[in-house]
Amino acid sequence: MIPAMPATASTARQASVSALRFGRVAAMGAIAALIVFAGVWGSWGTAQHVMLTKGRERGTVRVTECAGDVCSGPFTPGSSGARARTRVEIEESVAVRAGTTYDVVLKPGGGDAVRSGPAGILFAWVPLGGALLLASVVVAGGMRLVRPAWVLALAGAGLLTVTFVALQ
Repeated sequence: MIPAMPATASTARQASVSALRFGRVAAMGAIAALIVFAGVWGSWGTAQHVMLTKGRERGTVRVTECAGDVCSGPFTPGSSGARARTRVEIEESVAVRAGTTYDVVLKPGGGDAVRSGPAGILFAWVPLGGALLLASVVVAGGMRLVRPAWVLALAGAGLLTVTFVALQ
C-alpha cells in the first residue's frame, strides 16, 4: 500500500473479493446440493419399492426371455397376499440374465418387478452414487473444498463398487 493512499481502498477491495468468493461458494454449493438431490430423486423411484416392502407382493421371478430393454418370466409368490402370475417384467440390465431366478418386489398396479434384497437395494441407489461422484467434482473445483470432495467421491465410488460386487 502506498503511504499517501487511504486505507479504505484496500478494505473495499478485500470486501469485494470476499463477496465474490462467497458468491462462488454459495452458487457451487447450490449446484452440488441440486446434483445430490437429483441423485436421490432418481434413486427413490425404484428404492421405495425395494426398501418399503410392507404390503407389496414379494416373490421370485425366473427370467425366461429378454427382448429390448425388458426381461420377463413367471412370478412365484413368496409373501402372504401375493398371487402367482404367468408373466411379469423386469428391466433388463447388467443385473438380469435369462435363465436365472431373482427375488423381486412387484410395483403396485401392474406386472413390473424390481430386484429385492441387498443387491436390489444397492442397485436402486446407483443414480445416487453417480451423483455423489459428480458433486465431488463441483465441490473440489467450484468450492475449493478438497477434503469434503474426497469424502463425496469415495462414498459414490464405494456405493458403485459394492453394487457391482453384489450383482455378480
